Amino acid sequence: MDRMEQLKSTDRLKQMCADFVQNSLIDSSLYNKFGVKRGLRNSDGSGVVAGITNVCCVHGYVLSEGDKQPIDGELIYRGYNVRDLVGGALGDDRYGYEEVAYLLLFGVLPNERELTSFSRLIAEYRELPRYFSEDVIMRNPSPNIMNKMQQAVLTLYSYDSDPEDKSVESEMMKAISVISKLPAIMVASYQTMRRFYYNDTMVMHQINKEESLAESILSTLRDDRAYTPEEAKLLDVCLMLHAEHGGGNNSTFTCRTVSSSGTDAYSAYSAAIGSLKGPRHGGANIKVMEMLEHVKAGVKDWDNDGEVREFLRKLLRREAGDKSGLIYGMGHAVYTLSDPRAVILKSNAMKLAEGTEFEAEFRLLDSIERLTPEVFAEERGDIKNICANVDMYSGLVYKMLKIPVEMYTALFACARMAGWCAHRMEEMINGKRIIRPAYKAINLNKEYIPLSDR
Repeated sequence: MDRMEQLKSTDRLKQMCADFVQNSLIDSSLYNKFGVKRGLRNSDGSGVVAGITNVCCVHGYVLSEGDKQPIDGELIYRGYNVRDLVGGALGDDRYGYEEVAYLLLFGVLPNERELTSFSRLIAEYRELPRYFSEDVIMRNPSPNIMNKMQQAVLTLYSYDSDPEDKSVESEMMKAISVISKLPAIMVASYQTMRRFYYNDTMVMHQINKEESLAESILSTLRDDRAYTPEEAKLLDVCLMLHAEHGGGNNSTFTCRTVSSSGTDAYSAYSAAIGSLKGPRHGGANIKVMEMLEHVKAGVKDWDNDGEVREFLRKLLRREAGDKSGLIYGMGHAVYTLSDPRAVILKSNAMKLAEGTEFEAEFRLLDSIERLTPEVFAEERGDIKNICANVDMYSGLVYKMLKIPVEMYTALFACARMAGWCAHRMEEMINGKRIIRPAYKAINLNKEYIPLSDR
């Protein structure tokens, strides 16, 4: 095909796509007419109740006589407040993600013997199958780690001797295996991307089975394998806080929806990773870091509230930043007065940031968190409660831990796998029906036109 034919083909494709858009548009007033709850959200912003769960409670407001009253947010895993889970691990000077994974999977807190045994099991399963890195990851590099992780998890189906066994025992072992292996898949995917796309040296370390999951991530990621206990424990806190967040978040609901069809575990977990990749879900901390760079460049004195306030006005007026009109890291679908994850992460991260080059950036984020509600109210005339969410600080924490930005969402997936596993198995035990909401069709019947008359 010569260049003219290619141009004609391109123009025709553009027209066909324009036709598609025109024929797909829906009058927005019809959503109200037919009572459609877009995004499965009620008019007050709360989620449509689609199920019941024992796994997690995300509590951010109370309803009193129809009014939504704000409260300090609470995140509760299997009945236990995440604040207490994090505090217990830090108070004992130990790593807590394995304990949280045990709690989510089995529904009870492990005793010391059970936790030691489970942690060893996680470490044993961390090793990828023989030649998996070479055949699955290195042969087909991806510019996006999430896509590579999704493909790799799906490929684990081929390495399972009985991938369609859906007994509780088999599902539990599949869950433990995927939770264990996903960090190794993430790091191998990053190292491969580093070599193929950045023309940099790829470093593949052996797994050290004596390390916790958080330690293993830092150890295999860094060229010299060096990390401090403070760094590893801060990453561990991040993993604990991201491990679970209720059945209604997009990726967990995706996992439950796919599981309700009766498909295998690897398909369900791969689908959840695909959902989390979306910038409206798992990639928000990257947008916070991009916004922070704009603020740093646009504000001369970071400690001057007046300057910071004026730049936030520019962000909301679409005059600065990415011109989206958004202040990333602020606001949440459930939390009103506070996001407990942001509160916990911020307090622990500031301890490590004090006296380093990151302290000023943390103070700047704190100013953004503090000033945004009043600027938002003045600019938008909206006095609803708006608080910082966990993404406000998680990106800077990862930066402080020398984790490349390409891995931010992937780390989220590694942590959340424990929650996805718990919800999949809960759905399989209790669901019994395929999740199948309805869509109202509005296209009228048309008389068929013979091909010769079109």
